[in-house]
Amino acid sequence: MSDTDERSKPGAVRQGESAAQSRRGGGPASRGRTTIADGVVEKIAGLAAREVLGVHAMGTGISRTFGAVRDRVPGGGGTKSVTRGVKAEVGEVQTALDLDIVVEYGVSITDVARDVRENVINAVERMTGLEVVEVNIAVGDVKLPDEEDDEPESRLQ
Repeated sequence: MSDTDERSKPGAVRQGESAAQSRRGGGPASRGRTTIADGVVEKIAGLAAREVLGVHAMGTGISRTFGAVRDRVPGGGGTKSVTRGVKAEVGEVQTALDLDIVVEYGVSITDVARDVRENVINAVERMTGLEVVEVNIAVGDVKLPDEEDDEPESRLQ
């Protein structure tokens, strides 16, 4: 009888596997399921996008305005939302992302979009193990050098 025939017998132990692992259906990594919430992927993508040089802010004008107001209200959040401007759809093994960004005046929008896409894909795939199938980027505004920020700076130092 060949090695292949031996392994196919009921109760046969595969090479590198203990008898206990064989009875339980495999190693610890194959038992159970891991799910990743949309919000987790959105946070990772938001932080990765903000790391890219030339990205001034995330979100549409309306979401940035509401966020600025919310940040001024006591108990309203107080910190910038890292998920602002990010929408994720997460499946079992894949995810797709939509990002709304504001770029700095003078930078190449195509270069910034490419760098954002690359940084987001690398971060999400590395941290979650999900395959990023697409990252859609909408550039909704350009931050001019003499414009005031929509988001107020903290009064605390």
